[in-house]
Amino acid sequence: MVLAGLGGGGAYAGAMLAFGTWPEVMNTGYMPEQPVPFSHKLHAGELKMDCRYCHNTVDVAAHAAVPSNNVCTNCHSGLGADGAVVKTAVHPKSIKLQKVRDSQATGEPVEWERIHDLADYVYFNHSVHINKGVSCVECHGRIDKMEVVYQAEPLSMSWCLECHRNPTGRLRPADEITNLAWTWEDDFETYDQYVNAMQEEYGGEKSGPYKASTNCSTCHR
Repeated sequence: MVLAGLGGGGAYAGAMLAFGTWPEVMNTGYMPEQPVPFSHKLHAGELKMDCRYCHNTVDVAAHAAVPSNNVCTNCHSGLGADGAVVKTAVHPKSIKLQKVRDSQATGEPVEWERIHDLADYVYFNHSVHINKGVSCVECHGRIDKMEVVYQAEPLSMSWCLECHRNPTGRLRPADEITNLAWTWEDDFETYDQYVNAMQEEYGGEKSGPYKASTNCSTCHR
C-alpha cells in the first residue's frame, strides 16, 4: 500500500507539473493558430487602431472582451441602408473572413483560441490595471508588431509580484495607455520628473514610491 501510494503520488505530482508547464497553460512564446487570421501588426501597428476599439471593455471591466462579429463587419462588410456594399468597405468578400460572415449569418461564435490563460484560482482585473497607468504592453508585449499574437511574458506569480513591488517604471500617463511605443523620455526630461509625475497621478496621498498591493487576497479569491 505504501509503495502504491508513493507511486500514485509521484504520478500525480508529475501530471500536475506537466499540466502546469503545458503551453496552453503557461508558456512564453505560445502562439496557436486562430480560425480567422488577424494581424495586430496591420491593425494596431500600421493602421494605428486603438486597442479599445476591439477590446471595448478593457478599461471598464475585469475581462478584455473578445470583439464581436459586428466589430469586424463594421469595416469589412460596410453594408448600406439598401443592403448594398458601400464603397468604403475593406475586403468585404475576402476568403479569410468567411468564418466571420458565417458566424454573423448563423449566430454561432467564432471559436478563437485563447492565448493568455491564467489559472482558475487567479483573479485579474484589466480595468484596474489600465486605470492605474499600466499599459497593455507590460503584459502582452508589442502587440502592434505581431503578425500572429503570442504570449510574450511568463505571467507567473513571481513575475506579477515583481511589478507590484516596484511598478513605477512600468506606469505611464492615462492618455498614453494604448500607445505601445511610448517611453518616459517622450514626455519627461529626467527619470525623476517622470517618477514624480506618476506618483502625483496614481499615488494619491501616499508618501514614498507608489506600490501596488501584494496581499494574497488581491489575486487569490
